[in-house]
Amino acid sequence: MLSLLKSKLHSSLVLSRHPLLSLYSTTTSPQQSSPHFHELCHLVTSVLGGLDELEASLDRLKPTMTSTLVTQVIDSCKTEAPTRRVLRFFSWARKYPHCQVGNKAFNHAIRVFAKKKDITALNILIEDFQKESRVMESETFSVVAEMLVKMGRENQALGIFKNLDKFKCGQDRIVVTSIVQALCAKGHAKKAEDVVWQHRKMIYGVEDYAYKSLLYGWCFNGDVKEARRVLTEMTLLNVSPDLFCYNTFLRCICKRNLKHNLFALVSEASDVMMEMRSKGIHPNAYSYNILLSCLGRARRVKEACGILNSMRSSGCSPDWVSYYLVVRVLYLSGRFGRGNEIVDEMIENGLMHEPRFYYDLIGVLCGVERVDHAFRLFELMKKRCMGDYGPVYDLLIPRLCREGELEKGRQLWDEAIGRGIALQCSSDTLNLPIKEISKPRKNVEEVET
Repeated sequence: MLSLLKSKLHSSLVLSRHPLLSLYSTTTSPQQSSPHFHELCHLVTSVLGGLDELEASLDRLKPTMTSTLVTQVIDSCKTEAPTRRVLRFFSWARKYPHCQVGNKAFNHAIRVFAKKKDITALNILIEDFQKESRVMESETFSVVAEMLVKMGRENQALGIFKNLDKFKCGQDRIVVTSIVQALCAKGHAKKAEDVVWQHRKMIYGVEDYAYKSLLYGWCFNGDVKEARRVLTEMTLLNVSPDLFCYNTFLRCICKRNLKHNLFALVSEASDVMMEMRSKGIHPNAYSYNILLSCLGRARRVKEACGILNSMRSSGCSPDWVSYYLVVRVLYLSGRFGRGNEIVDEMIENGLMHEPRFYYDLIGVLCGVERVDHAFRLFELMKKRCMGDYGPVYDLLIPRLCREGELEKGRQLWDEAIGRGIALQCSSDTLNLPIKEISKPRKNVEEVET
């Protein structure tokens, strides 16, 4: 969800204020203008020889190097060559006579190594970048900050942010929102909030993005109190919380109650949805699925079925995930008849569903040793959606044979062979004697409702 927020920020802010940043990814298609391009790529990606030998080979080649060619070689080799060889090539190019590696190419190299999560290479380049008094682009800082925070180096990211003047990069709103989003994505909401308060003027016009990030950060840590405070502050600042905000907050509340207060799970979630409606925001299927997921984990069968019904009555159409979550908890609690009814109901309503809907539920039924219901569900799957049936055949055939359903087992075997499916299970499975199961069946009672 936060990645979607970030993409919206960049589309509405970065490109509008800094049009040149739309060219930040200097991935130019390799113009075969340099006769040495392929030779350079071959040397960098080669697995033969060490780093010193690579540099010696580059010297012997004596290519005509340009800043653009350096970028093209890095882009071509970044996925195939070890990062150390790419780094050595870049270091060699910077020292190569008559090759002036510009700021644009240097920024691009830093972004490449940041995305490769090579912290050693990144530290070397950042140190050299500062020594050479180069200009860091805002997009470069965004990528570096995001990677450092993901790697657990949030203090280093903040250190670079506080010293951006040494990199000739201003602390504008792009930079501020970037560090805030990076910190909040990993739950460092307190540090992000300090940045927001210290740079309030810088986020003017993009307060909604900053506060959405803070809300996500506090919810990431499960801090309902602080998340509610951020929602209140947003209202005071005339920043209207949207569906993203309330779904984030709803997930936070549901996860907390799942751990600490199951009896408040439905009531507090309903209160949040009521608040959403009062603000003109209608809960969607994703909102209800957050609650259904927690009810399923708590095996609250009656409440889950009630929520599915309330979705329909409120005008929110359940999606296939909604049905899956309810049917799954019904199967796990032994209510196989009711679960089958809801599956049939979903099919009658013409709802499009993913193969995963069947894959997972068949696995659940086999896990509770109800292979007869799993067989029925597989028959529905074959009629309703296309998918890779092979794993299902491999799962059901041995289990049917062990349960004494040899005829059904052979039926599925012949059917799979007829479809040209290469089965992993052995044909000997069809001839195994029926084994008495010494251990008792799992304690699930079939309850027809």
